[in-house]
Amino acid sequence: MARRCELTGKGVMTGNKISHANNKSRRRFLPNLVNVTLISDSLEQKVRLRISAAALRSVEHRGGLDAFLLKSRDSELGDRALLVKREIERKLAASA
Repeated sequence: MARRCELTGKGVMTGNKISHANNKSRRRFLPNLVNVTLISDSLEQKVRLRISAAALRSVEHRGGLDAFLLKSRDSELGDRALLVKREIERKLAASA
C-alpha cells in the first residue's frame, strides 16, 4: 500500500539527515497516516479511508466529508475517494 493520503495526496518526502558533525545522509519524511471511518451525510453510509491527520482536520473544518470532497479537485483525490465523490454528486443531482 502506498504511503499517500487518499484525500489530499500528501506523500513521502525526502531530505537530508544532518548529524552533529554536519554529516549528511538521505532520509525519508513519512506522512502521519491514520485509518479513519468517516460518515457521508448524503449517502448515509460509512466510508473507510487512510488519510493524514492534517486532512482529518481539514475535513472537519470544511464541514464534513461531503463538503470536503465536493470542494476538492479530482487530481488530488485517491481512487476510493474519487468513487465516493462521484456517488455523492449522483445522489445530489438525483435529489435536485
